[in-house]
Amino acid sequence: MGDEVHRSAYGSWPSPIDAALAAAHGGQPEWVGFVGDEVWWTEPRPAEGGRRALVRRSADGTEESVLPAPWNVRSRVIEYGGRPWTGVVRDGAPLVVFTHFADQRLYRYKPGGEPRPLTPVSPVGGGLRWAEPQVDVARGEVWCVLEEFTGEDPGDVRRVLAAVPLDGSAAEDRAVVRELTDEGHRFVTGPRLSPDGRRAAWLAWDHPRMPWDGTEVLVGEVGDDGVLHAVHTVAGGPQEAVAQVEWSADGRLLYASDHSGWWNLYRDGTPLCPREEEFAGPLWKLGLRWFAPLDNGLVAVVHGRGASVLGILDPESGEVVDAAGPWTEFAPTLAAHGERVVAVGASPRTAPEVVELDTRTGRARAIGARHRDPVDPAHYPEPQIRTFTGPAGREVHAHVYPPHHPGRTAPDGELPPYVIWAHGGPTSRVPLVLDLEIAYFTSRGIGVAEVNYGGSTGYGRAYRERLREQWGVVDVEDCAAVALALAEEGTADPDRLAIRGGSAGGWTAAASLTTTDVYVCGTIIYPVLDLGTWGPGETHDFESRYLESLIGPRAEVPARYAERSPTAHAGRLTVPFLLLQGLDDVICPPAQCERFLAGIEGRGVPHAYLTFEGEGHGFRRAETMVRALEAELSLYAQVFALATPGVPELELRT
Repeated sequence: MGDEVHRSAYGSWPSPIDAALAAAHGGQPEWVGFVGDEVWWTEPRPAEGGRRALVRRSADGTEESVLPAPWNVRSRVIEYGGRPWTGVVRDGAPLVVFTHFADQRLYRYKPGGEPRPLTPVSPVGGGLRWAEPQVDVARGEVWCVLEEFTGEDPGDVRRVLAAVPLDGSAAEDRAVVRELTDEGHRFVTGPRLSPDGRRAAWLAWDHPRMPWDGTEVLVGEVGDDGVLHAVHTVAGGPQEAVAQVEWSADGRLLYASDHSGWWNLYRDGTPLCPREEEFAGPLWKLGLRWFAPLDNGLVAVVHGRGASVLGILDPESGEVVDAAGPWTEFAPTLAAHGERVVAVGASPRTAPEVVELDTRTGRARAIGARHRDPVDPAHYPEPQIRTFTGPAGREVHAHVYPPHHPGRTAPDGELPPYVIWAHGGPTSRVPLVLDLEIAYFTSRGIGVAEVNYGGSTGYGRAYRERLREQWGVVDVEDCAAVALALAEEGTADPDRLAIRGGSAGGWTAAASLTTTDVYVCGTIIYPVLDLGTWGPGETHDFESRYLESLIGPRAEVPARYAERSPTAHAGRLTVPFLLLQGLDDVICPPAQCERFLAGIEGRGVPHAYLTFEGEGHGFRRAETMVRALEAELSLYAQVFALATPGVPELELRT
């Protein structure tokens, strides 16, 4: 094409990024770790039924998936999961312990052999689940978190620290599993053993708190009997959220607490680098790591305000030196071994990859799941980091991705359609990284704006607390403020604005469509829609009391639960929408969608409801992701009147 640029309407631009390409590059590597000197991690396989593969990088740099399909290394603890594997070198060979998704049993595995179960299957409720395994070679055990269902209800569950014999003697006998703690707390994270093996530290919290509201740091003495004694609280509390705890090489306690209003690092109670930025984040999965102590006393940290980068903190001086390289965003999965640190980094031009930092030389390089451009990067979006003004003058953070194509531009005077993306959580945020789902739209001439609305993480506790008892209000207002500002400044077409979101973002999208007139359509993905039933009994235990902070105590403000629910206002919905739902979702069950649809029946609102067998909360299969993306694009094509080529038409029913 050369440098020639053609003029054609937004939404009609031909793109090399199709839905299959976006699906193939969905997800990211996670749960990095060392097995001896080798780096191992898990990564998604959308084309293999959405399983999580365990990948090994040998000393010569070759990568191999060590367990063939259908092995799926993923824990269901608290439904969002937790660290599902660990490994050590024993007798010169790797010994790996992992959780298999299908039956949630722990297995031991030596490359070249077959996985052997270490834990039994439970016939009760959700069964026995395990996370954050750590091999205690001296005792011949795996120390981990045990989540055990005692009945059929999602709330019939207990969580303790437990030790599983490595010899397989508990594979058929639950009684052989040693419990290390009592049921003093509803939620616990995996134990961290001190360097001398005499103490263990972990986090705990109870309903109705979420872990970003308040947690306790517990320390216990490891007796000669291998049981934890004299357990006591050393930090944290109902109003102080500690997100991670570790031991330094010299036996001092390191933890990340938001005591100051920002998640900062502490050593034995003393702040190491007090800054108005985050050195941790929300504990959505057990075993997330924002920092990793090194043998030489330095600490690898993921930190920042908004975006989070990888750095090395010197606890004595309080200085942080950030790793050089193209990565502008790091995930909370760190591992350290000697002077090496492994992390997962990404940028607006690169998808997440496994990055190794040599702290001696300061050199960082991608060593695994390396980014390869599947298309000419000239088609990637060029995001802008923006701060908008919301109601009452409050700041609203967002990433704006204008339509972008190397060979196309729109006719003079045409304004582009824009889709506002509301992230899930809602206690979370969107990272500024290459996402081919966004590129799928922007390369065709549809703008995207991701909003880190009030309640998002990354900007301190006060920004996070804006959503307290205001869910369905502040998030909706902030998304609308961004949409209207883009229209007012001439960036977006005010008559072609849409909103989309999944999970808690699905709630924000639905609430926006039923309480504002900003958007002409929307895409609602595995959402929360009915607060009256979403809670104890209908959703999983971890989030069953989340609404007490997001909406208010149910006993005190019962009317608010009805007032805020999109299901209660389904009759106000007048614009077309697409609803996408996994049929195996236990977090936001299909019943939520069905009640919402019952509320619009006979009202003549054009819509489509697509359900997916075998999908839970978060789509993982390539064919699901393709169908969902194409359906979403077809919705916009129909409502925005776009001549979008090559996309199957979504049938909208009334």
